[in-house]
Amino acid sequence: MTFGESIRSVLSNYAVISGRAVRSEFWWFWLGCAIVNIVLSILAGDPSKFGIFDILSSLFALAILLPSICVAGRRLHDIDKSAWWILLGIIPVIGWIILVVWYARPGTEGPNRFGPDPMPASVNEAA
Repeated sequence: MTFGESIRSVLSNYAVISGRAVRSEFWWFWLGCAIVNIVLSILAGDPSKFGIFDILSSLFALAILLPSICVAGRRLHDIDKSAWWILLGIIPVIGWIILVVWYARPGTEGPNRFGPDPMPASVNEAA
């Protein structure tokens, strides 16, 4: 999945937590969000002043909150874990490390309890 396909996929399924998300969909989306946040932070400039870019940054964070939660849940579904495991993020450091390791794992091959394999068989064989 390419960068553009990933962003389109996540935003078109912004409130859908059912199903599965492949690693590339998840990580490309997070890279896109990080780039936008960095650009908005640079444009905001002096942190002691509150300006239009601070408002845009806050609006962006609010706009991607639900899609971020949903794609993370679908990513956990791909490794056959419940989306409720996202709550591990509440535990500082240890929970974050566990989640990042899980997000980086390859998905289960073939269908699992959360749906069919989102990757074609030919891609799975190459990995």
